[in-house]
This record gives sequence, structure tokens and C-alpha cells, in this order.
Amino acid sequence: MTGATTGAQAVEARTVNTVLGPVPADDLGIVAVHEALLSVVPGAEHAFDVTMDRAEIFETLARKLAEFRAHGGKTVVDATGMFHGRDVKLYEALSRSTGVHIVASTGMGPEEMLGGYFLTPQTNPPTPWPAEKFADLFTREITEGMVVPRVERRGAAGLVATAAAADGMTATEESLFRGAARTAMSTGVPLSVRYGNDPLHDLGVVLDEGLPADRVVVGGLDRRDAVAAGAPLEVARRGAFVALDHVGLNDDEAHVTDRERAALVLDLVGAGHGDRILLSGNAIGVAKGLPAYDLPYEHVLASFVPLAKSLGLGATTPAASSWATRATC
Repeated sequence: MTGATTGAQAVEARTVNTVLGPVPADDLGIVAVHEALLSVVPGAEHAFDVTMDRAEIFETLARKLAEFRAHGGKTVVDATGMFHGRDVKLYEALSRSTGVHIVASTGMGPEEMLGGYFLTPQTNPPTPWPAEKFADLFTREITEGMVVPRVERRGAAGLVATAAAADGMTATEESLFRGAARTAMSTGVPLSVRYGNDPLHDLGVVLDEGLPADRVVVGGLDRRDAVAAGAPLEVARRGAFVALDHVGLNDDEAHVTDRERAALVLDLVGAGHGDRILLSGNAIGVAKGLPAYDLPYEHVLASFVPLAKSLGLGATTPAASSWATRATC
């Protein structure tokens, strides 16, 4: 078992699994909580017009991680899960080279990205895997190490992440959420979810599995539909973490702008929920088979925090704090 800890060990020692092994949560420093390093649409690596030059990919990511560290960042969480380009060996080399801790994730979703393997085709219509099968798959990536295709297991995932479709959670996605929650329960790692069309419903699904709310990160809560419904405040009231994880996205109708995000942060702090706010940019370091999103990993530190401070945010608020110390305890 390489770099893995049991749930009890993780809680007792307050460690987080990085690609180079467990790290005390207090050593993680400032964390970018929801990013992508190498993001590859499944199958794109085989396309005639997509290049996969590993040396070039390494150099690009190393430069971006070095800039992040130069601005005070210390840890990047790759929250893409199992099948979107996760490259454990590459991440190990990047972490050693740059000194930035990298937390990789297990998990998957939404359903449209899964493929038929994760359905039971003998039924008509096909039925989803039961939650316990997803839980077993994800748990082994934490307790035995993440799968390197056709080679081995190595390293332990430090997070289980899943997502629902934007038009609402499907039966398969409910199995995914429940399986991911069971994995978080049994291993001690945090759970990060991207809601479908109802953040409170989707949070309720994982809480129904007995997972404490303070072990759950609800992402995408800077979507306009969530903000209009008051979901960020209610998620915080229930004890989960509110991830405003599209910081830097200012020209998308589905999401609020950075100025509106800063106002939302101030509202949450004013309501007494400053310790439940997590900020990230959902940046993609290298994209293959999907549009590039070349937002610097340090955007929150370099641009958003100064903006929020100019609007009245105090210097000691969670905008510059670590998520993992809280989310793993």
C-alpha cells in the first residue's frame, strides 16, 4: 500500500494523501482546491490531430506550477477523477521538480462521461452500477493506490470527486454520489461533488449515507442558479464547504463575475460562515480534446484576493487559507 492511510489514521494524524505520499495537513499551505493539470477527453489521445508530447506537457505544467508557488501557493488539487487524463507518474515528477504538493483524485462523473462499462447492459433499459461497486472501485484507489492503466497501482488518491449532469441527477449519478460518500466514510478522505440542478438535494444524497457535512465540498456554487436560490448560504448552514471554484470566469452567462463572487464571499463572512468558503479557478494546465482554459493557478491569489480586499474583505479570511486542514479532520 503506497502512501495510503486508513480513515482513522487520516483523522488522527491529520494527513492528506499527495502523489508523493501523506503530508501533514498543516504543511499544505495555500491550496488551489479544484483545478486540472492534464485534462484529456477520453479517447482524444488517439485522435490524429492531438499531440501528446510528454516533455512539452511537463514543461508547460512545471512553468505554471512554479508561478503558482512564486505567488505563495503550495498545493494544487487535481479534481478531475479517474478518466480525464490523470497521469500519476507525470504528477509525481512535477511535484518533485516544483516543490508543489499535488493531490490527485479518484471518482468520476457525470454519467454522460462514463461509458457503457459502468451500466448493467443485461437489463432493459440498462441500469447503473450499484453504489457499493462504485465505492469499492474508488476505495481501492485510496487504500491500494491509483491505477496506472495496464501497468500497476501507485500513489494514493487524496480526494474522491464526482459530478452530476447540469439538468439533474440521474440514477447512475445517484449511485456515484452514494458510492463516493461511502468511500469518504471508510477512508477518511474528503468528498468533492459538483451538483446537477439542485445543490441541496445533491448534498442531501451524500449526507444520507452518514457522511458528516464538514467532510463535503459542494462545487460550482458560483453558478447563477445556485446564487439566485441562496444555495451557498444554505450549504454553509448545513456545515458543508462552499466552493466558489470558477474564480476568473467573467464572461460566462451561467456563472457570476469575480466582483459578484467577492460580494458573495463578503455576505457569507458576514453571516458567520467565513470558515466554510473555498476558492479556486477550475483552471486547466494542459487541455487535450477540449478547449484550453489557460487561467493561471495563482489567479485567486494574484487577482481575486486583492479585489475582495478592496471591497472590504479582511486579510485573515479563508480566501488565503487551506481547505484540507479542515476538510480532513
